[in-house]
Amino acid sequence: MPASPEITEAAVESAVDAALTALAAASDTAALKAAKSAHAGEASPLAALNALLRDVPADQKAALGKLVGQARARVGQAVAAREAELVAAEEAQALAAEAIDVTAIAPLRLAGARHPLTTLMEQMSDIFIAMGWEVAEGPELENEWFNFDALNMDADHPARGTQDTFFVEPEDRHLLLRTQTSPVQVRSLLDRGVPLYVVSPGRVFRKDELDATHTPVFHQLEGIAIDKGLTMAHLRGTLEHLARAVIGEGARIRLRPNYFPFTEPSAELDVWHPTFKDGPRWIEWGGCGMVNPNVLRAAGIDPEVYQGFAFGMGIERTLMFRNGVSDMRDMVEGDVRFSQQFGMVV
Repeated sequence: MPASPEITEAAVESAVDAALTALAAASDTAALKAAKSAHAGEASPLAALNALLRDVPADQKAALGKLVGQARARVGQAVAAREAELVAAEEAQALAAEAIDVTAIAPLRLAGARHPLTTLMEQMSDIFIAMGWEVAEGPELENEWFNFDALNMDADHPARGTQDTFFVEPEDRHLLLRTQTSPVQVRSLLDRGVPLYVVSPGRVFRKDELDATHTPVFHQLEGIAIDKGLTMAHLRGTLEHLARAVIGEGARIRLRPNYFPFTEPSAELDVWHPTFKDGPRWIEWGGCGMVNPNVLRAAGIDPEVYQGFAFGMGIERTLMFRNGVSDMRDMVEGDVRFSQQFGMVV
């Protein structure tokens, strides 16, 4: 049977030496924590010797208590000193790892930015806002009545065929992906009443193949003005101001007779581009005309009292001839190098 431990100077010194050796060997604060628990905790040899003090004779209690107490104090001081050393070393290591060379060239990180089509739509909208117009938006999933019937397009109009328009099943719901932003004009007439000065930028959908000059999803900006006494002269003045603001002071416009169901008379809009990449020339830009009386009647407006004009142009086409973009596919592929040519406008 092993002998019971006794409080002796040798036993106390042995426990202290073991503790100091373990503390010195601790290479980080985690190892120090384990050494502290083993040599200065409740289950340590010094704690066991301290527990024996209750059984020693009264005349030896003071001397032995002082011996054990001093030993435990030495170990406690060693723990604090080693902990300070390790914490300082770990902090220095962390600071070294996080050091920043302020003389180094910062890595180039490009901030995200809006697409040039979005920027152009906003610029064109701002031109009309400056003239006192409003900007209106509408749903891309549109009712057939707003997209065709209210715009004086007959039931047998070619654009209403499934070969040109994306209809949504079931067909008896008469829903489609809008082919133009003109439905927003009709909704504005019904919701806002007259007089009305509204532009409607947005995305539209048609069954076109994606190639250099076509895409099945593109953007338009259309406008409508309804008031008393408006004429083609007001339409021309508005479009001339838009052309100069978008293309430059040297831009001019001309109107060529054409036919659109929702305007009468109707005209094709051409713009004179003075700085076109292939030399100054006339470029087809969009369609326009005086709002057909049937469109006004569909919105509950008396065409004998109110008249107005409407116009529309493609944003992609505008960007192409204004900035010399030769392939419309570059606009839809999401390559940031395309947008960088126009400046990364946030």
